[in-house]
Amino acid sequence: MKVRPTEPADFEAIADIYGHWVKSSVATFELEPPDAAEVSRRFATVTGLGLPYLSAVSDDTVLGYAYCGPWKSRPGYRHTVEDSVYVSADAVGQGVGSALLDELMVACAQAGIRRMIAMVVDSDGQGSLALHRGRGFTDAGRLNSVGYKHGMWLDTILLQRDLSDLSACMPAMESVG
Repeated sequence: MKVRPTEPADFEAIADIYGHWVKSSVATFELEPPDAAEVSRRFATVTGLGLPYLSAVSDDTVLGYAYCGPWKSRPGYRHTVEDSVYVSADAVGQGVGSALLDELMVACAQAGIRRMIAMVVDSDGQGSLALHRGRGFTDAGRLNSVGYKHGMWLDTILLQRDLSDLSACMPAMESVG
């Protein structure tokens, strides 16, 4: 398996991976799975901001993907992102999420990002919580009953990680954004 920048040929597989989690879980609060064209649009938005969008592949099969987007739209938050990591149901537990998150954090640090945020649904997120906590994310709070999906009110756990330890060559904050 290798982690590399996402390519347009990955969009259909990414739509399939994400679609599975949209339909079968509360890992995302999205209710309808996006198609490959929408994945392409989202990819263009993320990469257009200079942020990484990565795919984990093995033998030309996409096993998972990860990207980050701005935490908030206000300019003062420009050095903080929120991550998203999704792994094919067939590849869960094989280290794909770990490899993706590791590479995503390094790529963000190299892009001048200072802090990464993760929002994990408490009800269905033990794997995601373990992934993030195992990578140095710390709990920053809980938001009670902020999402509604599959007939349930859902809490999210907010986690954060400082990325400054990942890149000795990060640009000075004045030069970023």
